[in-house]
Amino acid sequence: MLYAIVDIETTGSYASANGITEIAIAIHDGKEIVHFYETLINPNAQIPYFIQKLTGINNDMVASAPSFSEVAEQIHELLRGKVFVAHNVNFDYSFLKYQLEAAGYTMDARKLCTIRMARKILPGMRSYSLGKLCHQLGINLTNHHRAGGDALATAHLFTMLLQNDKEGVINGMLKGRNREQYLPPHVPVEQVDTLPKVPGVYYFYNNLGKVVYIGKAKNIAKRVKSHFSNNKSGKQKQDFLREIHRISYKETATDLMAHILESTEIRRLWPVYNRSQRGYLPKFCLLIYEDRLGYKRIGIEKNKHVYKAVHTFDTLIEGHNRIRELINEFGLCSRLCNLAKVADCENGVFAEGCTGECAALKNPKHYNKKVDEAIRWMQKQLPTFAFIDKGINDDEQSCILVKKGNFYGMGYITDGVLPDDIDQLQEKLEPMPDNDYIRNLVYKHASTYPEKCVNF
Repeated sequence: MLYAIVDIETTGSYASANGITEIAIAIHDGKEIVHFYETLINPNAQIPYFIQKLTGINNDMVASAPSFSEVAEQIHELLRGKVFVAHNVNFDYSFLKYQLEAAGYTMDARKLCTIRMARKILPGMRSYSLGKLCHQLGINLTNHHRAGGDALATAHLFTMLLQNDKEGVINGMLKGRNREQYLPPHVPVEQVDTLPKVPGVYYFYNNLGKVVYIGKAKNIAKRVKSHFSNNKSGKQKQDFLREIHRISYKETATDLMAHILESTEIRRLWPVYNRSQRGYLPKFCLLIYEDRLGYKRIGIEKNKHVYKAVHTFDTLIEGHNRIRELINEFGLCSRLCNLAKVADCENGVFAEGCTGECAALKNPKHYNKKVDEAIRWMQKQLPTFAFIDKGINDDEQSCILVKKGNFYGMGYITDGVLPDDIDQLQEKLEPMPDNDYIRNLVYKHASTYPEKCVNF
């Protein structure tokens, strides 16, 4: 079996918008290096200044070097049929796969990561970065951060790992489509293997122990593995994979509870890679404001954080229907509720159904009192109910509580009896922050599964 031990230098951290400036490939037969290839590459782009300082490769050095397309055939031939080996293998692999495919060649090799191999074969090292690992093992690393120097050091490390692999770790990694080929280099495979196939929320942590991503899943194990099942060349994916050092999870009884917990945790921790709920707002909101004559008006506007909404809606028609309900129940003015804009009460042009007691009678105090009564009535009409579903264990049920239209919290009822008193039920649940996203989720499920709702 032959191994292609690869190191590259690049203009940036992800393949889809950056180029390769240097490549070195050491062909290893399992005992020693049998062939070595190295070349500078013109990326046809400016090399950032900090990259120049790190690698020592500047624009003048690559000006007369071949472009990748000129050496693609030779590189493809060197890699073809060999096991692809690198320190943090998915980084190098993603660049070469992207560049080779752009040049018209396919690449689908088995991979070995010397970081993952070293963690298993040589546990207990202070650091597994190439420079520090070589220093600890006495491997001569010259010309660090240049492709040739790093590739040769990685090859010597690989030889040492082969010699010390008493448990057959490397053969195990090469069997079939081994999952370790796709995992981020710092995530222990044991953490992935122990993930349950149940609903819940999972957490990705960086090297400092800070949560960088939170996700929810119907099947935690399957969903987590899907994050690592491809090696996309974009910046977000590559940065994301490099950040992950540890995984944890919290199990829930249902997918709805996983949605709720995910939203709550995202808003509590604000992980850097969670973006989907940061800007979430229902599309429309009901507002109360006074006009120049002192009358309280009711209106529906596009929802914004700056508004103090009385109530929120996902559709405009839902908001208009709620206002019409208040008009009919309390005799409010259609014009002052912004549903009859063509009316002109002051000049005798009344809206349909208008009683004439608003602007026409110049009595804002009396009218405003009716508006206040209407809003209090609407808020009292907001539902209080428990959404009951299966529990994690057979001897329990899950419970999600909405109180006066707001999400209160959730938990599990273990005695099988739902308390008749709302206060007693609240004691059995964990209070959680309310937000529009969660509220609409629960309302949607309650509408879809009314048989699971218990009203109070």
